[in-house]
Amino acid sequence: MIKMPTVSAEFDSRGSQPFEDFVALLAELYPLVHEHLSLERITDFGLLFHWAGEAASAQPIVLMAHYDVVPVDESDAWTYPPFEGRVEDGWVFGRGALDDKGPLLVVLEAVENLLAADFTPARDVYLSFGGNEETYGAAAASIATTLRERGIVPWLVLDEGGAIVDAPLPFALGDAAMVGVGEKGVATLRLNARGDGGHASAPPKITAVGRIARAIDRLDPGTFPARTPAAITRMLSLFADKARGRDQTLLRTLATFPALTARIFAAMGGEPAALVRTTVAATMQQGGTAANVLPSQASATLNLRIALGETVAGTVRRVKRRIRDPLVEVTIVESSEPSPESPTDNDQFALIVDAVKESYPDAATVPYVMMAATDSRHFHRFSPAVYRFAPLRMSNAQRASIHGVDERVEIASLERGEVFHRALLQRLQ
Repeated sequence: MIKMPTVSAEFDSRGSQPFEDFVALLAELYPLVHEHLSLERITDFGLLFHWAGEAASAQPIVLMAHYDVVPVDESDAWTYPPFEGRVEDGWVFGRGALDDKGPLLVVLEAVENLLAADFTPARDVYLSFGGNEETYGAAAASIATTLRERGIVPWLVLDEGGAIVDAPLPFALGDAAMVGVGEKGVATLRLNARGDGGHASAPPKITAVGRIARAIDRLDPGTFPARTPAAITRMLSLFADKARGRDQTLLRTLATFPALTARIFAAMGGEPAALVRTTVAATMQQGGTAANVLPSQASATLNLRIALGETVAGTVRRVKRRIRDPLVEVTIVESSEPSPESPTDNDQFALIVDAVKESYPDAATVPYVMMAATDSRHFHRFSPAVYRFAPLRMSNAQRASIHGVDERVEIASLERGEVFHRALLQRLQ
């Protein structure tokens, strides 16, 4: 799978062949899946498998993954070539090992193995695989729309997201299965400013570049208020149940006082801060054609991850208020609203907990808020139980390799991921 360079951002230059090769490879690797499940192509990049269950009238489940990957920076030094698919010392190396071909593989392995054992699930199962998640997920959106138009409301949707991690917080030790119960919204904004061009030897009081720089400087980490989502409070409470001594006291205090948690997490910065507030980061700046020429126009691109409970429109209003400059134009390039939070006191979440116990007996299953965007957001419009969890162990270094260098997954982790999905399907009711 890794040898297929399914880089969705480079589709125009590479063409569709790597994607078609990948689809053909699935048929070769998983003959029982293709014999017993119907396959429907939704757009050029959406694969929708349907596995008929015993109770056709019951709401189905949807297991999701994507088979496209992000580009590789040719200047980065990988230990092994990113599309070689090297297997070494119990590990699989390459782009997509974790995001998201590893999680896709364990779904198909579980289904293939269950079919080999003549197993039929209690309710219908859909496998939804998209080939352009990394370029905003049009395939998954079409799959979700197709099911909705057919009157199909999934009982459970499970996509990539959290993983099995060790010590997810500095004061929360031990293995945890981090299950995303909601995901932040995403917005890309462009700031544009115009100014008087001319020779750089006699600059005006503020240039177009200076106006953009000032606007970015005003968008500091305190731009958006900090609030603790219910999922984070629940996460802290579950961590407290396993902790001892001062760590337990701290976790119980944080779980009891969400406002205090918001202030502490915001002060910590990084991932803890991102859990409790909308984040804003300038990612690109443009302006100027020569070192001694004042540009008449400058721009910057902002990436925002919008906290649960907020909206794209409200976020844009706050950005404009903070910039406080009517000569800086703010436009929305693309956006999606934050998802609602899926519950943790239902049968669906209990099923995930049981499957984790089967595959990772020592891990506590806890909810959290996903900071990145996934294809599953398209199902949140009509399905009330959407979760984000890839049943693979990921260290800090492995998580850093996602979209980075030396992406890799342990074979033993893939085996446990197959156990997770097999248990999930076997325990369906």
